[in-house]
Amino acid sequence: MKNKVQLIGNVGQDPEVKTVSGDRKVANFTVATNDYYYNDKGEKIEQTEWHRVSAWGNVAEIIEKYVEKGKEIAIEGKLTHRSYDDKDGNKRYITEVVANEILLLGK
Repeated sequence: MKNKVQLIGNVGQDPEVKTVSGDRKVANFTVATNDYYYNDKGEKIEQTEWHRVSAWGNVAEIIEKYVEKGKEIAIEGKLTHRSYDDKDGNKRYITEVVANEILLLGK
């Protein structure tokens, strides 16, 4: 196991699907995962983490057809880091999960 990420969570917004390089699709969306712990007062605390996800090809096509905001999904993929220059010339950094498998959960 080299670089493997598995997430189960809820989709944060409807996926944005684009066609690039002629006929190759890419889907971009976010997934929220929740973790729970108890503080020193014994109160249950919920902590939500947001993850940026992208998927290509057949996985993107499945996402386009079946995934929408609020849907519970499981994702398996790899963690990637990249950077770009924004319109003002500032360097921006992105960490995201590139999904290679998806499992639709819930109803």
